[in-house]
Amino acid sequence: MTFAHSRDACGDDWPLVGRERELAAMDAVAADVLSGGPRVVQLEGSAGIGKSALLSTWWDRNAQFRVLRARCHPLEREFAFGAVRQLFKPLLAAVSDTDRARLLEGSAAATLRALDDAAVPDPPPEAANVTAATLRELDALVSRLSRRQPLLLAVDALQWIDQPSLRWLVHFVGRADSDSLPVLIAVTTRSAEGRRLDPLCAELVRPANCHTLVVEPLDVDGVGQLVRTLWGAEEPDETFCAACHAATGGHPLFVRALLHQAQRSGVKPTTEFRDRIPTVTLSTLGGEISHRLCQASDEVVALARALAFLGDRKPPELLAAYCGTGRAVVQSAAEELRSLGLLRADGNPRFTHPVVRDTVLATLSPEELGVGHARAAQVSCLSGRPDEEVAAHLLAAGPVHGSWVLPALRRAATEALRRGAPETAVTYLRSALHQPLDESERARVLLELGTAASHYDAALAISCVTGALEGLTDEAARSDALGVLAYSLLLSRGSRTDLSSVDRKIAALSERPTPGTGAADRELALRMSALRSWMEFERPSVTGPAPTPSPGADDDLADRTAGERQLLAIRAFHALRAALPAPYVAALIERASVNLPAFSHDLFPLHYFVAQTLLYLDELDTADRLNRHLTREISGRGMELLVSSLTVYRAVLALRRGNIAEALGAAQDAADHASPTGRLPYALTVDTIRIDALLAQGRVEAAERIAATHAVAGQTEVAWERPRFLMSLAALRIAQGELRTGLSLLRESGHHCEALGTVSPAMSPWRSRAVAVHLALGDPGAARALAEQELDLARRCRIPRALGVALRATGTVTDGLRGLDMLAEAVTVLRTTPARLELARACHDFGVALLRRDDKRGARGALRDGLDLAVGCGATALAARLEERLHLAGGRVARSGSQGIRGLTAGEERVCTLAAQGFSNKQIAELLVVSLRTVETHLTGAYRKLGITGRPQLAAAMATTDRCRGGSEPADS
Repeated sequence: MTFAHSRDACGDDWPLVGRERELAAMDAVAADVLSGGPRVVQLEGSAGIGKSALLSTWWDRNAQFRVLRARCHPLEREFAFGAVRQLFKPLLAAVSDTDRARLLEGSAAATLRALDDAAVPDPPPEAANVTAATLRELDALVSRLSRRQPLLLAVDALQWIDQPSLRWLVHFVGRADSDSLPVLIAVTTRSAEGRRLDPLCAELVRPANCHTLVVEPLDVDGVGQLVRTLWGAEEPDETFCAACHAATGGHPLFVRALLHQAQRSGVKPTTEFRDRIPTVTLSTLGGEISHRLCQASDEVVALARALAFLGDRKPPELLAAYCGTGRAVVQSAAEELRSLGLLRADGNPRFTHPVVRDTVLATLSPEELGVGHARAAQVSCLSGRPDEEVAAHLLAAGPVHGSWVLPALRRAATEALRRGAPETAVTYLRSALHQPLDESERARVLLELGTAASHYDAALAISCVTGALEGLTDEAARSDALGVLAYSLLLSRGSRTDLSSVDRKIAALSERPTPGTGAADRELALRMSALRSWMEFERPSVTGPAPTPSPGADDDLADRTAGERQLLAIRAFHALRAALPAPYVAALIERASVNLPAFSHDLFPLHYFVAQTLLYLDELDTADRLNRHLTREISGRGMELLVSSLTVYRAVLALRRGNIAEALGAAQDAADHASPTGRLPYALTVDTIRIDALLAQGRVEAAERIAATHAVAGQTEVAWERPRFLMSLAALRIAQGELRTGLSLLRESGHHCEALGTVSPAMSPWRSRAVAVHLALGDPGAARALAEQELDLARRCRIPRALGVALRATGTVTDGLRGLDMLAEAVTVLRTTPARLELARACHDFGVALLRRDDKRGARGALRDGLDLAVGCGATALAARLEERLHLAGGRVARSGSQGIRGLTAGEERVCTLAAQGFSNKQIAELLVVSLRTVETHLTGAYRKLGITGRPQLAAAMATTDRCRGGSEPADS
């Protein structure tokens, strides 16, 4: 076999034959894309089977698509958005500045961080605050491109793709399934690599998303066409073609090599030569490549190895540096390699096929491979190549020592975080730990590693940062480490970290004997105070309850620095827990959260306490905006743990509004965000939400199945989640008729809350919940005492929801007109709040009280209001009770479909408004920062309530109901 012919044995300049079936199948997928939206097609087959040639031929004959191509490489698996950059950078570089700005409109900074090596934002982002919307903005870029012309994103060798690029592809396909973007994603994969596909690869090519074409060897007719191609006009003998097929198995790469060798040896495609056809396999092809290289000069072999290590399309200067020769020598060696058929004829040196590279590397021992990659790393570093290229070689080389190694790995990690690829940063920093480091340097690397890991793996972050704290001596660095550790502990349920030791470390920094007087020292002291306050709330069994604040104690704090704002937020939250007046709490939280900066570790726990305080102040619109802002900030950054926590917060907000279906959907979304350690942050809160929502729907058995997964006894550590869960568990037991068990659980919840320093009924309304149980057990005195205690606390805290709930409870245990007045006041107060379900309950109790006084007309009005609210919330259990009471009062019950817009939840109304304006489900999900499933659930519920069957009727239904908003309710008959 020889490779000196102009048509080389391994190149792509042979015609594509025998692929009519595959081309037709790709045409069919493309037609689906043009008519129905994004699809994925996978070309799977062994090395050299012709996958890339098939893909190239297909797009050459389909001018409808704009083609963007990436060819993945083993050394580039750790490049952050390496494949994405290959896809889009050439296109953006080729267009005009005006067109480029138009394509990147509104997302230039975010997208450039992923695509542009030279794009450095001013100021640079915090490590933990990498571009918040890289994936979303890449979606927007693809959307703009595809609306100009259908788009083909071709990714060769998917098995070698980098994780951030793969995550974006999966993200795009998953979020675009209901949209109409004409985007075809075509990938090639080696069959031998299929079993090693990671979960993201498996998700991209799963049958629901992807049409897989297995590229098979050629049949005898296909081999015959290649024979005709090589010998031209000479008609080949059929038995000769059959012998070639038998010798190669129809594998195109082997067929080309065989035919090339045969022609150079003087073989003719006739019967007399058929017995001279040798068997060709990958090993024989590799052997021939090795044989030809053994006969070449040392300079040629050195260049072949340089290309094998450094990769394709590298500049001649870099190859010359690796070979230790001049550029002229490299150019001469490249010409000789081309004459051997091992290099392509165009552009910078590039092997004709990956098989050539594999063969060159296969001739080297493991030690030689390590040395080669080490040299490639050093040469790349000295030549100013990107740090991620240097890091890729360092990872492949094994331990490499030198003063340049550690800075290169750390710079590569910083760049990976900047691009939004924390897993890649962790890989680089783990490699950095193998360098000879002193204790101080090792601690700093561990801190950087823990910070990167905290994006997605809290357990790993805790381990790394705990280790870093042992060696960090600089107080500012220790403060940063403790911030990352506290944040990771927040998102790591079930961690075995010794929290007492963490608290001692925080205390050691916050209680220094001689604290400094400078701004930095003061900021450090405030930071440590904030972390201790978080610990007091999150793990009170470690530190004990927080001290009760008093109005005016914040006078010493401004709101200029991060530390001051953290302390203001914490004081606001503590004041809220202590039932101090809401205006005072609101003023504090406003000062803490004005122009709230983006999330970063050094601001933790500022956002945490702002969000909690807004929730219980009932500032739900503000809390919702904060949640959406933070969700957009971290979208696509790999911060799965924080994404889960924000989804839990969204579920809590929905439940506080009384949107039962939305709360259940968001809680399920949170449960679907499994962390790498298998533990969901705030799992107990998720199940608390689910129990409350299921009970509102009357699904007691389903609620019991969730509750059964949590043990009540034997809890030695009581965090803030536990009392809330106990209240929900009590509601479940009461619904099951176990009144005394429910009452016991409520009292236990109250005991824990008081031990934690939480007395506000806005956060712990256990007394009002116990009132009805005491009445059912025949103990009105105890019920009255608890109701009056809660009412007193509610009047102190001045939060309308808490006051309305307390008034309702007190009104039910107070006889005569005074009790009726309290129930009427409860309805009036709750109407000013977003607490629609609580208002429905108050309407129920007020209507029942009116009915007892034989005021049926008044009772019908209250009960009908409550029924509309309960149905709108999806609280079917309460709605059933209201229907029963309304029937007793002589009222008619409206049927499903007659509720109009008043029956829609806030979430349903937002979704319907956007849908009526023509937004797709995907666009609505992105605008509202919810899942597609949540959008679909809201639309289904809204169609039922509006009495329509689908989108075509939605705009008219919304317009009609909008016109009726100001109208009066019909008079009761």
